[in-house]
Amino acid sequence: MNITTVILQATTQIERLDAEALLCHLLQRERSYLRAWPEREIDAELNDQFQALITRRQQSEPLAYLIGWREFWSLRLNVTRATLIPRPDTELLVEQALARIPPASQWQIADLGTGSGAIALAIASERPHCQLTATDFSAAALAVATDNATQLGIHNIGFCHGSWCEALANNKYQMIVSNPPYIDGHDPHLQHDGLPFEPQSALTPGDDSDGNGLAALRLIIDQARAHLVPPGWLLLEHGYNQGKMVRELLQQAGYHGAITLQDLGGQERLTLAQLTV
Repeated sequence: MNITTVILQATTQIERLDAEALLCHLLQRERSYLRAWPEREIDAELNDQFQALITRRQQSEPLAYLIGWREFWSLRLNVTRATLIPRPDTELLVEQALARIPPASQWQIADLGTGSGAIALAIASERPHCQLTATDFSAAALAVATDNATQLGIHNIGFCHGSWCEALANNKYQMIVSNPPYIDGHDPHLQHDGLPFEPQSALTPGDDSDGNGLAALRLIIDQARAHLVPPGWLLLEHGYNQGKMVRELLQQAGYHGAITLQDLGGQERLTLAQLTV
């Protein structure tokens, strides 16, 4: 069978764009290749591999895990089952961070729970004079993030193993950013949209006495105070219904000027504030 036939058959099972992405992954070609060589024959071994990937995609396994990468902030990032898949909405955090970091500054910036390194690498790529520190409790995730930095040639970033600010030792920063787990552990959404394939520790803080997914956010807000140089910034991604609660936590902890911003879908997604004293 040729490329055209294989793709047409696949679209009876999965979305065409997904089918094309999977075939390009196996061929190690760009999508334009499929248009340029529609009559290329696909041998039996390659077709078997393609069908295996289609089956996994039908079972809701995320495309990013099947092909091994996801684009974020125009950076091609490797992802594995050890890392959360970067979402477009998280680019809001990067945008707001960059809006507050002077272009020629030499700030020290920490990214807590870096996963694939998406946030830290995006900021580091745009602010080459700044020094980024990316932390994660998962050694496997840090290995992926470190590899991404190497492949992208981004050198103004270091990686530290540890939980949230505990990995920062006694270091101080002008900005701390984080996209921590914030989904309530009992939220039924965790069973849909491919989320069961992603690391649960990156999605939900687990046992949360308040039952609202705020455990990690509360801990970061408390710990970051000891590591921010006034008037340092703290930027936190959170759930669509957590903006008010995060603002209150920041106010109670002594941060000032907390504001919440909406994501691409019009949902509250990011809250930021300053520690002024």
